[in-house]
Amino acid sequence: MQKLLLPLAAALLAAGCSMMPKYERPAAPVAGAFPYPSAQAGTPAAQLPWQQFFADARLRTLIDRALANNRDLRVAVLNIAQARAQYDIRNADRFPTIGAQVAGSRTPTSNGGSNTTYTAGLALSAWEIDFFGRIASLSEAALAQYFGTEEGRKAAQVTLVSSVANAWLNLAADEELLALTQQTLATREESLRLTRLRFENGASSEIDFRLAQSLYESARATFAQLQRQRAADINLLAFLVGEPVGPDYTVGMTTANLTLPDVPAGLPSEVLVRRPDVRQAEQQLVAANANIGAARAAFFPRISLTAGIGTASGDLSGLFKGGSWGFTVAPTLLQPIFDAGRNRAGLASAEVSRDIAVAQYERAIQQAFRDVADALAGRATLTDQVDAQARVVEAESVRYRLARLRYENGIASYLDLLDAQRSLFAAEQALVQVRLARLQNQVQLYRSLGGGWTEGDLSRNGA
Repeated sequence: MQKLLLPLAAALLAAGCSMMPKYERPAAPVAGAFPYPSAQAGTPAAQLPWQQFFADARLRTLIDRALANNRDLRVAVLNIAQARAQYDIRNADRFPTIGAQVAGSRTPTSNGGSNTTYTAGLALSAWEIDFFGRIASLSEAALAQYFGTEEGRKAAQVTLVSSVANAWLNLAADEELLALTQQTLATREESLRLTRLRFENGASSEIDFRLAQSLYESARATFAQLQRQRAADINLLAFLVGEPVGPDYTVGMTTANLTLPDVPAGLPSEVLVRRPDVRQAEQQLVAANANIGAARAAFFPRISLTAGIGTASGDLSGLFKGGSWGFTVAPTLLQPIFDAGRNRAGLASAEVSRDIAVAQYERAIQQAFRDVADALAGRATLTDQVDAQARVVEAESVRYRLARLRYENGIASYLDLLDAQRSLFAAEQALVQVRLARLQNQVQLYRSLGGGWTEGDLSRNGA
């Protein structure tokens, strides 16, 4: 037995050469700082759990349900399990496969008889000794692919959390706009009733009546459109959560009452490499780099070993008696001589794949930089826009009140009153929309800076 293990140990000691290029992370092809200012204090997004970023308990409940039930996230978790299994397969190639073997054979002899032989023992199948690191490189590539799928799962969660939050904020805006439109519709209905009476009694023209009718029907159309939009947002939320939400679900808050914390951006060199999608792209690059090592090793000899230890006897009862034991060791070396350029093409393909992975990693960095820059640009302007739009609403409210007074006192025309009413309604709608845009921009900034996942969340969906 010791004589059998000695060549195996020597082969293991000799193995371990690697043909993989030394991995170096490419320089980030972006500016050294973000182009717009951000909050100077606060917890970085990547360190701020979503449970703290989203303060509303109802929203947190929806996100929690989505993390447990969303099918896209479940697929991402299953991809991790599949990648782990593939790594285990590759890693198993580095070790020998030993099996028990029992056989019996009968060979005819020239005198009409036969010779019977029974054998039993352990057999080591053709085990490739990874002297030039081919199998180790493939195992390294599979490990990087496994790590990449883990980062992909985190990226899927970041997207899911922000999508649920945005859908919920859309519902809040829908409810606010529906309430505003319903109030406007009631006002215009009353105005239409009074105008009809005035027209029927000859106190006003048909033009005034038709203008009032047009505004009323426009409000009805807007109300129907908003109901349809709310139903679509409910359906989207149910899809993201992975279970029914219910058509009667309400947020119960207005965009004016909702607040989200501000997060600092930091430096691109520190922030972007923490984003799961960027880290996933880097793991793909690591895998492509390892595949080059496997392609290089293909040019060198493959050394394999077949061995066995056991007993043989012509009589079944004497199979395990003394003197019937023995062992065999059969090393094999295969040196490629002619392969029609297959190995060279394999190396060229691996090198091109590495270059593609570099470009994809750099693009991921640039996309991440753009996401943050866009969110910071929105942060720098949306607050001023909300303030300006609120002043527009205030001005239109005063204008409408004055126009109504002037009309009731016979100073202004009914057209002036309806125009003021229409402008006020449009300004109020625009204020809700810009408040929604500011809230969703804060969610975008949190997501683009890598917020939205924590290690504790990885146990969900079977991770």
